[in-house]
Amino acid sequence: MNYNVNEKGYYGEFGGAFIPEMLYPNVEELRQNYLKVMEEPEFKKEFNQLLKDYVGRPSPLYFAKRLSDKYNTKIYLKREDLNHTGAHKINNTIGQILMAKRLGKTRIIAETGAGQHGVATATVCALMGLECIVYMGEIDIARQAPNVARMKMLGATVVPAKSGSRTLKDATNEAIRDWINNPVNTHYIIGSAIGPHPYPDMVTRFQSVISEEIKLQLIEHEDRENPDYVVACIGGGSNAAGTYYHFLHEENVNIIAVEAAGLGVDSGESAATSVLGKEGIIHGCKTMLMQTEDGQITEPYSISAGLDYPGVGPMHAHLCKTGRAEFMAITDNDAMNAGLELCKLEGIIPAIESSHALAIFEHKTFKPDDVIVLSLSGRGDKDLQNYIDYFKI
Repeated sequence: MNYNVNEKGYYGEFGGAFIPEMLYPNVEELRQNYLKVMEEPEFKKEFNQLLKDYVGRPSPLYFAKRLSDKYNTKIYLKREDLNHTGAHKINNTIGQILMAKRLGKTRIIAETGAGQHGVATATVCALMGLECIVYMGEIDIARQAPNVARMKMLGATVVPAKSGSRTLKDATNEAIRDWINNPVNTHYIIGSAIGPHPYPDMVTRFQSVISEEIKLQLIEHEDRENPDYVVACIGGGSNAAGTYYHFLHEENVNIIAVEAAGLGVDSGESAATSVLGKEGIIHGCKTMLMQTEDGQITEPYSISAGLDYPGVGPMHAHLCKTGRAEFMAITDNDAMNAGLELCKLEGIIPAIESSHALAIFEHKTFKPDDVIVLSLSGRGDKDLQNYIDYFKI
């Protein structure tokens, strides 16, 4: 079984490029060039140099001793929260801004939910001197105010999406409209492993630095390359894609994907696509999607702005359908408590997205000698107000 994309842009039956004709030139230009550009020695050199000197990679693989003691197993945290801008998102935006420059683009657009991708995009646009427009749902703008301020300080224009649920899905719709209207000079930096081919594969490749480092770091810690489990939270799924990438075909590595159950899978207020979704097309690709009987997209819900997406990336849909990955759905309450637990046991305040992944230890028992690597995809600074409100701190 192949878990990577095929030459037609599919992971099994998921993927493809379902786009309006007016976007075809943009997407086709990218498809024809992305692998070639990524293989150029000069591109690799610049990308790796920026990851090292600007982002601060490699991010540490940290053995969480007190957390491990509590759950009687070996838990390692891949500290993506320590990257510049506070999350994994910067790995992808560095790669894509270099790609955009090589394709001669002068204007960058992006969508963002939690704001981390917007900040990461605004950051690299400032670094490279390119115009930056970020689309963000009106509701997310309100609940992620510090990230909005950061984007503006970095010189980006933040445009509110006022339609639909006024969250990530709608911000993405607005960004796609912009791209249709500005096809020649604009590159759309998609923030997750979603969108028309080649985006899911390109984003995954840029994020695969995470699993590449895990392999090297585990040799140092455990004298072995492969963990027993890799765990990541999943909305669209870019941090997960990067965490899994080098383990996809390692059959002895178990993959766990953690979704947002919101108020409960059956509550009507959820974002658990693997349970509630069926095949559909969103934002240019065929994937698993939460939808009504007649195919209208269901509004997702999660306390974390980065996980309330109604679908998952096509790679993850394939991992789910084939059974290669185990999908778990975690409620707001369990995620918030797991986040607070990490604060108190390890002195690390995680993003609420990452807290969903941390919550699995209350629901699943591991063996004492299991080595579990969990992607701590972001830091909790952006979520402090949510934590304060939730726990009445």
